Amino acid sequence: MYSFFLALHNVVRWAALILAIVATVSAFLGWFGKREWSTRDRKIGSFFGIAMDIQLLLGLILYFMYSPLTRTALADFGAAMGVKDLRFYAIEHATYMILAVVFAHLGSILARRAPESKAKFQRAAIFFGLSLLLILLGIPWTRPLFPGL
Repeated sequence: MYSFFLALHNVVRWAALILAIVATVSAFLGWFGKREWSTRDRKIGSFFGIAMDIQLLLGLILYFMYSPLTRTALADFGAAMGVKDLRFYAIEHATYMILAVVFAHLGSILARRAPESKAKFQRAAIFFGLSLLLILLGIPWTRPLFPGL
């Protein structure tokens, strides 16, 4: 089951990353291009949030049920903090990604609540951009980009 969930988590990673880039670029283009907020803009943010939620769910399943890395780290947390890979997966990766999910949702919620288009795009751009940055920081780039291929 570990291999299945890890592969699924990897596939959804690319969908979430692509949607993060699209949502962030679209928000910045709308903000500086002085466009009107549209249903398309709202949907891009919603799809980004949904992809992040799915990714979080898969990550939590891996974290608490299947990952040998986090099992090892949780067995002796103090010792794990001295091992770079264990610390990354037990603390850093999880923290970055949970914050990325929070910022993705804040971007959608705050944009929806803004009174005019410029503010909608501005809020979306800032929070989607922060989410994208955290995703890029939290992705384990040392792992194969497409495992199993």
